[in-house]
Amino acid sequence: MTSKTFSVKGMHCASCVRVIEKSVGKLDGVESCNVNLATEKATVIYNSKKVDEKKIFDAVKNVGYELVAKEIDHQKELHDLKIKTIVSLLFGGIIFVGTFTKMPVIIQLTLATPIQFWAGFEFYKSSINSLSHRQTNMDTLVALGTTAAYLFSLVVTIFKLNNMPYFDTSTLIIALILLGRYLESRAKLQTSDAIKKLINLEAKTARVIKNNIEVDIPLNEVKVGDLIIVRPGEKIPVDGIITEGNSSIDEGMVTGESMPTEKFVGDTVIGASMNIEGSFIYKATKVGSHTMLAQIIKLVEKAQGSKAPIQRFADTVSSYFVPAVIILAIITFIFWYGTSPTLALINSIAVLIIACPCAMGLATPTAIMVGTGKAAENGILIKDAKSLETAYKINAIIFDKTGTLTNGTPVVTRITGSKFLLRLAASLEKNSEHPLAKAVVKEAEHKNIVLNKVEKFKSIPGMGVEGIIQNKKYFFGKGKSGMELSDGKNILGNITVSDTIKDSAKKAVRSLQHMGIEVIMATGDNQTTAKKVAKEIGIKKIYADILPANKQEIINSTKGIVAFVGDGINDSPALAAADVGIAMATGSDIAIEAADITLVNKNLNSVAKTITLSKKTMRTIKQNLFWAFGYNVILIPIAMAGKINPILASGAMALSSISVVSNSLLLKRYKI
Repeated sequence: MTSKTFSVKGMHCASCVRVIEKSVGKLDGVESCNVNLATEKATVIYNSKKVDEKKIFDAVKNVGYELVAKEIDHQKELHDLKIKTIVSLLFGGIIFVGTFTKMPVIIQLTLATPIQFWAGFEFYKSSINSLSHRQTNMDTLVALGTTAAYLFSLVVTIFKLNNMPYFDTSTLIIALILLGRYLESRAKLQTSDAIKKLINLEAKTARVIKNNIEVDIPLNEVKVGDLIIVRPGEKIPVDGIITEGNSSIDEGMVTGESMPTEKFVGDTVIGASMNIEGSFIYKATKVGSHTMLAQIIKLVEKAQGSKAPIQRFADTVSSYFVPAVIILAIITFIFWYGTSPTLALINSIAVLIIACPCAMGLATPTAIMVGTGKAAENGILIKDAKSLETAYKINAIIFDKTGTLTNGTPVVTRITGSKFLLRLAASLEKNSEHPLAKAVVKEAEHKNIVLNKVEKFKSIPGMGVEGIIQNKKYFFGKGKSGMELSDGKNILGNITVSDTIKDSAKKAVRSLQHMGIEVIMATGDNQTTAKKVAKEIGIKKIYADILPANKQEIINSTKGIVAFVGDGINDSPALAAADVGIAMATGSDIAIEAADITLVNKNLNSVAKTITLSKKTMRTIKQNLFWAFGYNVILIPIAMAGKINPILASGAMALSSISVVSNSLLLKRYKI
């Protein structure tokens, strides 16, 4: 199966979404078609052996819309819409004032005609295409309403009837709807700010060492294996591993972490992060679409284009909405016709115009876009809208221990004894591959200790190492209290190496427990170690001595909506089995397919923040849907009763869409 995302031109409401999905979805070989009104994109999963892109493009074109493989230039579209809006408002205003100053009807006709068929051309184009395939959308309502007013006025003008013309009505309806779409489009562009910010983070060039010469080259020419120099105050071009030097690096723009990170030889660096102090050389390991930043952008785009389950309700209603409104408009016309044919026309036009499936279509995706974008800015990557919707329902969270609640790598936690202890121990362990040995050597490197030359080095499995330093033999290995250094006669001191608990673990667990969520720890470590860690963090329920596969059984036996937090490597089965799988990003490889949410910042406090953001996003969606549906439930009957002028109706309709988008944008103010 192939999955491709295309830009869609010509959509204005939830009905448009439904029509496109239905047209593409019925093609033989198409598994699914997901259209997003806010992003104006369609994601199609299809069997390329049964259906090709041309058939998909034709299916969309046949129902009055257009698929394009490249990104739509929204700024140009916004500029064109602005011109049409200004001209329509100007002409509409002149005609409106003219109705009170006895402006000749022929002048009103002259001003109204270009607005009807130039500014309103998209309404006709979309309506005709939809009706030719027995479909209706928002543009159908606008086209019917404005055409009725325009044709009535045209008849009055040609036959010089005593009736009052309604050119101001048809013109101002188009003008106000275009104004609403302009303001709505401008607001929608703000919902995708997160993507733009991420794209703008990229460095433009890289200083690469080639044939012992430093050369500045464009970012897209950097290759895996290239040695790159980074100086203080410069952006790091691509992902890689430091080979020479050390520095303090601000990774906040990518991970959301506010504090700079100290980096040494062997540590990974992330492209687009900022080098604060110190120059270093590093080897490129990930370039182009494989860098962490590129993966983040890809995942955020995917999440923003996905649909939340709650949106299905709006989509279902919208499929019946427009035909129902047309029927109600006909009923209104018949009801009022006996009283006054003019009132019948005006009131039925008001019913057509007041209805607004646009707001229904925008209620969910705009909130999802802002919510997932806000999360990404803080180092939280949410795979899809479903995960964001499910997160706020979580009532139990199972944490893996090693690499999740703990740092996962042994570090030196205590040194007692001779002041030369670390230098001697690190010199001996320099040639060892044991994880504990690496911790000792790394501690010496961090303290800039110069190591001694070791002769006759020997590794004793299960015991330690020995060697001669400056004509004296030393032993370093397991002892009664940590790792001990001995000269064969005396114990010179000891070094304790252990896996430390993450700084964020205690606070994260307390926050979740305060939210009423049950916190559980599952680990392959023994009971003694597990109990010690759990007690220090504040977790009461633990499972120890278990295999990765057994974690699935624990998830299945836990009641309610269960989340699992793991390091994304050996925890893949558990991440996939949980209602919400949350992975800690490891190194620069964040594309963890088994997880629903990835914490790029590796900060456990982000688990509670994700749940809170999910609650706020869902609250916004429900508010949007309430106002979108409530607006129609309240105002359509009022319009049928003849209590709303069509011009006011068009203004109210535009306002409903703008209010939904604006309410979603309020999520940007929420501080995670």
